[in-house]
Amino acid sequence: MQKNIKKEKEILQKLQINKLNPMQEEAKLAITSYHDVVLLSPTGTGKTLAFLLPIITELKPEITGVQVLIIAPSRELAIQIEQVTRQMGSGFKTNVVYGGRPFSKDKIELQHTPSILIGTPGRIADHLRRGTFATNTIKTLVLDEFDKSLEIGFEQEMKEILSLLPQLEKRILTSATQEAKIPYFVGLRNPIQIDYTTDGVAKLEVKTILSSTKDKLEGLVTLLNHLGNQPGIIFCNYKDSIQRVSDFLYDNNIKHGCFYGGMEQKDRERALIKFRNGTHQIIVATDLAARGIDIPEIQFIIHYHLPLKAQEFTHRNGRTARMNTDGTAYILHYEQEPLPGFIIELDTDSFLADELTQYNQPTVDTWETLFISGGRKDKISKGDIAGLCLKQGQLQRDDIGMIEIKHDCAFIAVKATKVFDLIKRTNNTRLKKKKVRISVI
Repeated sequence: MQKNIKKEKEILQKLQINKLNPMQEEAKLAITSYHDVVLLSPTGTGKTLAFLLPIITELKPEITGVQVLIIAPSRELAIQIEQVTRQMGSGFKTNVVYGGRPFSKDKIELQHTPSILIGTPGRIADHLRRGTFATNTIKTLVLDEFDKSLEIGFEQEMKEILSLLPQLEKRILTSATQEAKIPYFVGLRNPIQIDYTTDGVAKLEVKTILSSTKDKLEGLVTLLNHLGNQPGIIFCNYKDSIQRVSDFLYDNNIKHGCFYGGMEQKDRERALIKFRNGTHQIIVATDLAARGIDIPEIQFIIHYHLPLKAQEFTHRNGRTARMNTDGTAYILHYEQEPLPGFIIELDTDSFLADELTQYNQPTVDTWETLFISGGRKDKISKGDIAGLCLKQGQLQRDDIGMIEIKHDCAFIAVKATKVFDLIKRTNNTRLKKKKVRISVI
């Protein structure tokens, strides 16, 4: 027990977290005390840390096989969980597998078996069918956002995965909604439920912005100019609408990124990287961005289209007002169309778009994101990249923003005015022992 407490303190220090929130404390106690736990808490309240912390502190270093299997409904969420695990610095090997990248790459990485394996349902099921790794040491299963996995058609894969885990002892299910139905094949045995779905959104303000035109594009630009330079998400229902909105924003010199299911995985990841590091302050997205992806400190979200269900409305709103911070959800609405019942019940304040005070137009990007062709596998660290930019690139510390390191590459935000000279000084030079290419993405 003392050893686990010490390990927990070390992890929290690495994450620069002083103490867990009440939900995380309760989840930790439940996960260490019960076989099966259902954790319900809004998006952004720290569910990932809530289940990872008690799991990692109980891993056994003498076991060489996979001990924990974590399944997430999207590639972005799976990658995010892996990143949090690495930031915790547990000392246990972690890998993530998902569709959209070569299966052979997974096999190479899994030759040295991880203690924690994270993945999407389809890719995990594929590995289990092929016997890429043994399952007899897997004692803990986490189904993160389990309802979403079933919603998007993974029920058959989930059934198959559960049937291929003979030694399973602990099941942890998470969701951001109370409405989630737990399927029988998960095999829960008298689970304890932790429900914080009524907490965590008290500081969310919802406002309706009335547009005089049906397409609402002019109203959207007016609203963005009213909000000024702060990070937010614009939600659309369809990817075709995203393209139309994106074109209009570019025509009005409002820089932004896009995020939807039809994009290549590489482009989706890069859109999120540029959003996180401030290259883009705004991202236009489908409900794929409504939960489970790592985009902190969102000041507002805009419903350019309202979702069809109240549940998705809640998930979208959960991207702002996170972790005890304020946030606003704006409903952009054509004034001659009726609102759905779940909006009418909110009794929101309404404003005419044409009457909004115009502040500063969202600023032109002050940051650019650079790609570096070396990553963790090349033993490259954030300090190495910063050192290259400061010494050889002749930058000041204020010229450097967020650095993110992946397995085989890295990304760094740099002041836009410094990019040309930096690339000229550092492209095709050596970083550690590797000659790296550096370019703008």
